[in-house]
Amino acid sequence: MVVLEAAGGMSQGMMQFLMLGLILVVFYFFLMRPQIKRQKELRKFQSSLKRGDRVMVAGGIYGKVAEVAETYIMVEISPNTEIKVARGNVFADAESAASK
Repeated sequence: MVVLEAAGGMSQGMMQFLMLGLILVVFYFFLMRPQIKRQKELRKFQSSLKRGDRVMVAGGIYGKVAEVAETYIMVEISPNTEIKVARGNVFADAESAASK
């Protein structure tokens, strides 16, 4: 009788372990994987910026790329007005951001 109880406890513990594993797999595929994919697309977009691209920067400011450097981008927000923005703060193409 004691042996059967021990075996039953072992299978219940194994079942809990499998459920935890299943939860982690679901968590990865529904939450983490899409976020990683979005970050990868954003890095690709930021690295492909060139002069003349219309962008939206952090804070919702729209402008046109005037100069591209390794760590920053100069964005023209109105005629004769440029702001220096860290490359990581350019979040979207202005046309796609405006359509959302």
